[in-house]
Amino acid sequence: MQRLDLGRRRWLLVWVMAGARAAAAGPARVVSLGGVVTEIVHALGADALLVGVDQSSQYPPSMRTLPQVGYYRNFSVEGVASLRPDLVLASEHAGPPAALEQLRRLGLRLVVVPAGATLEALEARIQGVAQALGRGEQGRALAADIVRQVHALAPLPARPRVLLLSSHTGRLQAAGRDTAADALLALAGAINVFHAHSSFKPVSAETVSALQPEVIVTTESSVAAAGSLERFAAQPGIAGTPAARQRRIVVMDDLLLLGFGPRLPQALQRLRAGMEGP
Repeated sequence: MQRLDLGRRRWLLVWVMAGARAAAAGPARVVSLGGVVTEIVHALGADALLVGVDQSSQYPPSMRTLPQVGYYRNFSVEGVASLRPDLVLASEHAGPPAALEQLRRLGLRLVVVPAGATLEALEARIQGVAQALGRGEQGRALAADIVRQVHALAPLPARPRVLLLSSHTGRLQAAGRDTAADALLALAGAINVFHAHSSFKPVSAETVSALQPEVIVTTESSVAAAGSLERFAAQPGIAGTPAARQRRIVVMDDLLLLGFGPRLPQALQRLRAGMEGP
């Protein structure tokens, strides 16, 4: 899938040369590789420029109707090229690296933006996308507004002990440090009871029970995999926690919870509301 035949290469070369002459007018056909990148394009009001996205681009729902080029960490070079983009926007986690290099060799304009889970990285993501779209001033205003909203959040009266769990793969995993989930919990004023571990790690029922979280945060896909919220809460390990007994399980859209994108203020508000009680 990632090797183009000679005929396709010749056709693409002609198109790229023509597209380069129009580059000064700003991109007209954009492919986005990464759900958060797509969200930023949407937040900048540039949806109409998108001609293709990756499978993680689930928000807004209208993005699901666009042609898909695979998952952004393993996208199809031919799929991207066939859409004739004059700009490809990619998360730094997009790949594999050889696929990104192929896009460059084909003469496609490729802009890669950082994927860190900090406010500074989010600002850089937004401004990188905005500059590439020719909307730099709009990007600066969007980033400043997000930072203002986050800083305006009042501190919680108490710092709840929270465990963020994912089980959409059929096995419980908890979010440790160096994850977007951990960064979100910190911004929300919570204590991540799994912070001693790094990344997402599989956890046993005994470990979940021993951590005794006051609140459990999970994704919509994890609840769907369990069959219902009641079944999710009744799983071994979860059922014996204060969070399950007090029905303090916060369920959030996957990308809203884990994306660390332009909807960060909404994610924090939803998380804090759930942590403060049913």
